[in-house]
Amino acid sequence: VPMPASQFSRRAFLQTSTTLAKGSLILLAAPAILTACKKADEAMSSEAQGFSTLSDIEALELRSIAARIIPSDESPGAEEAGVIYFIDAVLGDYRDDEYRAVREALLEVQYNAALKFSASYFADLSTSQQDELLIEIENTAFFATIRYLTIAGMFSLPRYGGNKNKLGYELIGFDDQHAWAPPFGFYDADYTARGE
Repeated sequence: VPMPASQFSRRAFLQTSTTLAKGSLILLAAPAILTACKKADEAMSSEAQGFSTLSDIEALELRSIAARIIPSDESPGAEEAGVIYFIDAVLGDYRDDEYRAVREALLEVQYNAALKFSASYFADLSTSQQDELLIEIENTAFFATIRYLTIAGMFSLPRYGGNKNKLGYELIGFDDQHAWAPPFGFYDADYTARGE
């Protein structure tokens, strides 16, 4: 269930980051995240070439799901951060079994969209209808996986292709400075106060 940006703080993010991958079909180590970010950056730079792994329909559907996990409201969300390119890169990185499981679960989501709302695709539903379907599957491995990949793509290092335009940093209030000005802490303040 999406969390309103106004309630989303850096502290809350850090407190929940240890459980983000719980139940996910995919767990990423730092090198895998960096590789996926680099591939995502290349894909975003040449959007006309399409996706390397996902079909256009799969990309549309997963993009819509990611947009409900981190929605665009008063601040940018997963859509603006280009999270779908990160998801595409991860699923194409020798993860055939996981990709197959995601595709099968996505077909079930589409089936439920058709059954409940007579819509061909999840992306065709209103946001309230999308949320209703996502609430029904929030305890599944599929949802855990897409939530994990969405968040990883949103908050990864921008120089490697994730977190387009540092939108994820902006969302959690992280000030990404190359260097910090003194005083760095108590010891610096004390040092300055003594005139040393």
